Amino acid sequence: MRRKNRNVKPFTFAQYPLLFGHRGCPKLAPENTIASFRKLLDNKIPGVELDVQLCRTGEIIVLHDLSLKRTTGFDALASETDLKEIKKLDAGSLFDESFTGEKIPTLDEVFELLGTNVYYDIEIKHKRRTYGELEKKLTEKINQWNFQDRVIISSFNPIAVLGVRKTDPLLNTAIIYTNWKELPWYLHNGGGKYICKPNILKPTRHKINPLTMFLNKKIQGYNVVTWTEDDPLKAEKYIDMGVDGIVTNVPEDMLEMVRKRWDT
Repeated sequence: MRRKNRNVKPFTFAQYPLLFGHRGCPKLAPENTIASFRKLLDNKIPGVELDVQLCRTGEIIVLHDLSLKRTTGFDALASETDLKEIKKLDAGSLFDESFTGEKIPTLDEVFELLGTNVYYDIEIKHKRRTYGELEKKLTEKINQWNFQDRVIISSFNPIAVLGVRKTDPLLNTAIIYTNWKELPWYLHNGGGKYICKPNILKPTRHKINPLTMFLNKKIQGYNVVTWTEDDPLKAEKYIDMGVDGIVTNVPEDMLEMVRKRWDT
């Protein structure tokens, strides 16, 4: 089965290091909303990181938490709520009253807004130990929009990444990892890569140091994208160590530094 070569940069058209706005521009507008993604365009940010899951009626929605409560105040799981009901919720006023009426978008709505103006890091949100409908629908959606060459699909869950690779082995995939106690210990240092065999690693910024970069890039040949760094000075140190991309909550503040590195 052919698959993405981890020694090759994920996007042939992009300038490196990559820069992803974490859930859009979440300091300027409510995370994972059209308003937040529009801020990316306004600030000419080249990349977006966003989260996807299925609602009860089977549509792909863009939402980080499995629950709707934190961003909308509605205490229910997205997976147990119809899209019609989700679209009635206000995903903006808890951030700021000026965003009252902002909605949780579908992936189609985000693709329609951003189009080919950005590259994408799409994180799958589920904790299941099997893959299936979401992975299939997501890969179909990416192919429908012809965005195969401008997308990375990532997850903390190696089974989700494996499901994407089984469905479409030529898509870019990444395993995300950190030391959160909610994650099994064997995933804390990227052990999920042995399960799903991605072509990109996404370690938390706390795991970026000369030794890990030497092992991940020089020895194993992976591309490395780190998250979520909001200090341009620290981000530049990670770039000096060889990271290929930065995910940040303040892409508008990071852009100038990253642009300077594009010329080197």
